[in-house]
Amino acid sequence: MNARVRAIVKKELREYRRNRFIVGTMIALPVIFIVIPITNVLAVKASTSPEGVKVSVGGALFTFFLVPLILPSTLSAYAVIGERDQGTLEPVLTTPVTREDLLLGKALAALIPTVTVSYALFAAFLLLVRAAAVPAVVDLVWRGGEVAVAVLSAPLLATFAVWVGIAMSTRSSDVRVAQQLSALATIPMILVTSLLSFQVVKPSLALAVLVASILGVIDLAGWRIVSAMFDRERLLTRYGRR
Repeated sequence: MNARVRAIVKKELREYRRNRFIVGTMIALPVIFIVIPITNVLAVKASTSPEGVKVSVGGALFTFFLVPLILPSTLSAYAVIGERDQGTLEPVLTTPVTREDLLLGKALAALIPTVTVSYALFAAFLLLVRAAAVPAVVDLVWRGGEVAVAVLSAPLLATFAVWVGIAMSTRSSDVRVAQQLSALATIPMILVTSLLSFQVVKPSLALAVLVASILGVIDLAGWRIVSAMFDRERLLTRYGRR
């Protein structure tokens, strides 16, 4: 990471801390995403049927897949619209920083807190399940395939959501619209993760690597597409001088 990208990341993180809505979302959503799955899996009894255990564990794992898809949309939706609302869009767009460095810095600023929260929640979930859940739940959660899919896919899902959010922020004129459109655009990923969470497609290490590879290609393509969309002259004409 070069000095220009680091500077952009620091600036973005500083702006996030000043935004009460973002701070509130980053606090409230993780609490919801840890309480609901833990409550569900700890409520499973030793007498619960195997199918019931599978559904409870699947629902919990699915909740954790939502974290890297939902949180980035809240942050990356401010990539352009947030600058416009603060009156800083024109200075940012007229800096000598390359378009790629600018986008990479904004993307990393959304990814760092998202991936940190995702991993922290998943680690807490694994430890609490190990400590307090019935053996049937522990056996389903502590499997190499399930853990590998979650660990490898979390940053890549978050990257996908970030590029979608920045794309919507570039094309939209309202933060809420950008967030809503970003959420709609992640539905295909949500459907895929639901198949893995509920073991419609059985997770394995090989599948985790395959999914990660596909997501990596999609994320790279997303960066290229968003870079092409990020036209400084058009953005300055549309937002910079209002």
